[in-house]
Amino acid sequence: MSAVGLASEDDLMTRAVGDLATRTGLPVAFGGFERDGAIDVKSVVGNRTSSLAGLVVQPTRGLGGRAFVERRPRLALDYRSSRNITHDYDRAVLGEGISTLFAVPVVVAGTARGVLYCGSWSRSPFGESTARTALQVASDLATELRVRDEVGRRLRLAPPPPPAPSPGLDVAAREGLRKAYAELRRIGAEVGDPGIRRRLADIESRLAALSQGAEIEPIDVRLSPRETDVLACAALGQTNAEIAATLTLREGTVKSYLQSAMAKLDASTRHAAVTKARRAGLLP
Repeated sequence: MSAVGLASEDDLMTRAVGDLATRTGLPVAFGGFERDGAIDVKSVVGNRTSSLAGLVVQPTRGLGGRAFVERRPRLALDYRSSRNITHDYDRAVLGEGISTLFAVPVVVAGTARGVLYCGSWSRSPFGESTARTALQVASDLATELRVRDEVGRRLRLAPPPPPAPSPGLDVAAREGLRKAYAELRRIGAEVGDPGIRRRLADIESRLAALSQGAEIEPIDVRLSPRETDVLACAALGQTNAEIAATLTLREGTVKSYLQSAMAKLDASTRHAAVTKARRAGLLP
């Protein structure tokens, strides 16, 4: 079964061949779809020999090939003596002992897609009701193929699914990453060399990206380096006094940076500011 719950084409053909034998009451039925320019018979029911195994019918050849190109059913009441068909496949058909054979094309949107056959081992009358039943089985198969075609067309036109989020970090790993990020921010603030600071900033960005899933919500907010430093420490649960000691700042200065960051992020508390900064990808 496919992802959308539809049977494969081969499964549909096998089911149709079984229905054909059951509903017509004829002892043998077989069929196949056109593949690579020929009808590849893969499903056989009621056969007594292996003669039909691997049968490949070319368009215009034999009873089925003619039905396929003409897109209408063909009947041979006495297959051996029929002069209306080529006898390319006598070894397979007569080898099975088939005498009366009926071939019905499977036509989808005006295009022949395959052929269904049903027959008997002795020459026998072939009534209208039997022909009508065989045509209905072919029509039912064509309908199922149209459904598959339409589903496939709609799936091809549908937008691709969103990428799956990257596997999340566990709580301990995420906390360790955030501590490393805050420490790098502190070290970076003390480094005077512009080149080293740029390299540290690159590492900080990669650390922040590691903890982000697919739910980043970019916002038009620019935090100053010190505002980011203070928020990174606040994200670890530090108090204003602890942040001041970590960053070698006055406690009042820490409070000022926090208030500025909260205002930019439109957050009423430091916790809300940290949450918004994480959602925006500004913090890990």
